[in-house]
Amino acid sequence: MADDASSTEPAQEIQKHTGSPTDFLKGVVGKRVIVRLTSGVDYKGILSCLDGYMNIAMEQTEEHVHGRVTNRYGDTFIRGNNVLYISADEPL
Repeated sequence: MADDASSTEPAQEIQKHTGSPTDFLKGVVGKRVIVRLTSGVDYKGILSCLDGYMNIAMEQTEEHVHGRVTNRYGDTFIRGNNVLYISADEPL
C-alpha cells in the first residue's frame, strides 16, 4: 500500500502547478533558462524574447553537449522548430 501512495506523490506535485505555459514563458523572459533542442543539445543563458513559433533569442549563452560546455556565445537565436522544451534554470 505504501508504494501506491508514494507513486502518486509526483503527480500531486504536478497538479499543484496552476499556471499556463504562456504564464510560464512570460515569467522566464529576462531570466536564466535551459533550452533543449530536438538534437539533445542544451543552450543555457538569459531568455531575451520569444515569439509564437518558439523562435528564441538568448544572451550570455552556453552550448552544452552531453553535459559539457562546448561553446559560449554572446547573443543567440534559436529557430523554434528545433526546440524540444524550455526550462527555468533558476527559481521563479
